[in-house]
This record gives sequence, C-alpha cells and structure tokens, in this order.
Amino acid sequence: MQAAPVRATAIPSFTDALRAVESLLMSGGQRTARRNAWTSVLEDRRRAKDRVEAERVLRQPPTAHP
Repeated sequence: MQAAPVRATAIPSFTDALRAVESLLMSGGQRTARRNAWTSVLEDRRRAKDRVEAERVLRQPPTAHP
C-alpha cells in the first residue's frame, strides 16, 4: 500500500504579503518609485557606514614598518 501524495503549500512571508497588497493599491509607477527610493536609502546607509569606517582608519596613529 502506498502513502497518499502530500501537497505542500508555502505560507507567504510578511514581505510577500506586503508586496501583494502594494501591487493591489498602487500603480506600477508608484511601486517602482518606492522601490527606487528604498534602494537609495539603503545605498546612503552603506556609504555613511563606509565613511565612518574610513574616518576611523584615518584617525589611527601610523604604525612603524620595519
């Protein structure tokens, strides 16, 4: 006797659910603009982190090389 096949349905993530609602409520242009804005925010954060790290390195005293 064989076991019956199991059908698995993935539960959508919270992000997937938000994107589905977003697609229903917003036109394509607004959706693209919002994604572009968020990408820009993330890039600004990355640059700020890099800038802080560069300042930290530049403020360190020079090390002697043999």
